[in-house]
Amino acid sequence: MFLALNPVIVGGRATWPKLAEVAAAAGFPGVEIPIVDAMKSTPDEVKAVLKANGVRPGAIGLPVDIRGDEATFERDLLGLDRASSFASAIGCPRMMTWIVSSSELPKSEQRKLMLGRIRKVSNVLERSHVRLGLEFLGPLHIRTRYPNEFIWRMNEMLAFAKECGGNCGLMLDSWHWHHAGATAEDIVTAGREAIVHVHLADAPDLPPDKIRDNERLIPGEGVVDWKGFFGALKEIGYADATSPEVFGRGLKEMPLVEATSLVYRDTLKLMKGLGVA
Repeated sequence: MFLALNPVIVGGRATWPKLAEVAAAAGFPGVEIPIVDAMKSTPDEVKAVLKANGVRPGAIGLPVDIRGDEATFERDLLGLDRASSFASAIGCPRMMTWIVSSSELPKSEQRKLMLGRIRKVSNVLERSHVRLGLEFLGPLHIRTRYPNEFIWRMNEMLAFAKECGGNCGLMLDSWHWHHAGATAEDIVTAGREAIVHVHLADAPDLPPDKIRDNERLIPGEGVVDWKGFFGALKEIGYADATSPEVFGRGLKEMPLVEATSLVYRDTLKLMKGLGVA
């Protein structure tokens, strides 16, 4: 497993290609690729930036809004073939997106909508041999934001992903894994092929109704079962990127170098202590 800088950590203060330089300066051996900005360059230019900074590509956010109106979805879908070919060309055949765990629509209708859209996305990505990770969102306040509960448990999202396409799996986030009540055994049961990408964040010791998604901790600062989480990833042989995705915690108020270095140093310390870095 290797650490990749998540753009969230820089708080909008750097994008591609500067993001690769920031990752390298902080010590990260990898970086998540902001596809829209990266595609202003050629694949060869992106690979040259990665090589020059000694960093590897982690994953790419899906450049299609699957959660909004139909017109926006269909418009975004038109550009996906180029984006997926680009992702494959730069050596990063992994995209990710999230599915909100409550909706205005009844669950059966929301499921039909999401299934139809993601199958279309999956079919396009498959042509470039790109995988798609679907993220389940665990916190109570997200599950109750809209009238109808939707998919928020790990095992249910995995089953849904398999139904969406053979190139679909999980975008596994320790924050959501923890708040969804998932276990290390769930990761082991899912297996290596089911995990497309991994995000990391720790949780404060608060009751479920006090948790807010935009207030997270650096891995090792809270109550997430890291021994179980990383132990399970090690057991299944996961060896790709893990990306700290820490919202809040005052990172945006810190100097950029201080914020990125802090997240890298503390997360690496945790992983080394568990024998997975």
